[in-house]
Amino acid sequence: MHVPDGFFTASVSIGAAVVAAAGVGVALRNAKQELDDRTAPMAGLVAAFVFAVQMLNFPVAAGTSGHLLGGALAAILVGPYTAVLCIAVVLLVQGFFFADGGLTALGINITLMGIVTAAVAWGVFRLIVRAAPNRGAVVIGSFVAALVSVPVSALVFAVLFAIGGTAPIDAGAVAAAMGGVHVLIGIGEGLITAVTVSSVLAVRPDLVYGARGLARPLVLRTAEGEQVVAPQQQPAEPKPLRPFLVGAGVVSLLLAGIVSFFASSSPDGLEKVAEDKGFLGQAADHLFGGFALADYGDVGGIPVGVAGVLGVLITLAVGLGIGYLVRRKQKVAS
Repeated sequence: MHVPDGFFTASVSIGAAVVAAAGVGVALRNAKQELDDRTAPMAGLVAAFVFAVQMLNFPVAAGTSGHLLGGALAAILVGPYTAVLCIAVVLLVQGFFFADGGLTALGINITLMGIVTAAVAWGVFRLIVRAAPNRGAVVIGSFVAALVSVPVSALVFAVLFAIGGTAPIDAGAVAAAMGGVHVLIGIGEGLITAVTVSSVLAVRPDLVYGARGLARPLVLRTAEGEQVVAPQQQPAEPKPLRPFLVGAGVVSLLLAGIVSFFASSSPDGLEKVAEDKGFLGQAADHLFGGFALADYGDVGGIPVGVAGVLGVLITLAVGLGIGYLVRRKQKVAS
């Protein structure tokens, strides 16, 4: 759901940019509560993974495709504040290197795909996990949270378009079309999120932010019916992080470098709605639309897999830099 330049008036674009900047600022201040020295690299890894999976458009209806937004997945893996930073990094790399998503619409995209999805998904996820604090609830909560976050983001787009869209389209029609197709996309988002979270839970549950604090003290009952809290065992030596990071990085590179060749070529949900409702023509040419990597190499004749690998590496580097910057600022403050 990358919004191009030209869909919104300057006032809405500027307003969304202010909201996005404020959201990223709040995320930078609070992400230090979510990341420590061992998990800081996860910020870069999650951003790179989201970049890779966003290249894998999947069919959702006749002539329409969808792709991962990633806010829910990032929020559950690294926390909601860090998630906003991860999605912002992905959108910045896509916008400036691959001409994917408008530059004047960057604030709108960060607001919709980063702030809204992470906030909504995290709220839904926490409600489910608090009701049943176990690993099963984490997986179920991941699916439901991701599913809900996508149509909510689509409806926020419709609200913004009603306020300052550049085409005189009935707001109700846009909302109905966006909400309908993005419910289907949300199902795909939910499945990808749940599978990814359950996979990480299976091998490294300590790296899933949303699963922290699930362990409860062991309660024993005596013959007299009294309850006794068993003493906590000494925590095991933390597992090395490098094997997991390398493995997940390789998976991201394979998805972007090989699986991306098999992605659906159908227009995504927003593009299809814009085409059907008659405002696709409002999209303006991207400032970097002539760059070699634009449209993931299609403009410069670069194979999509090569462009994807470059994108993963760039996103990983920027994400790692931000993750370590957040940790360094916390150390200085303490």
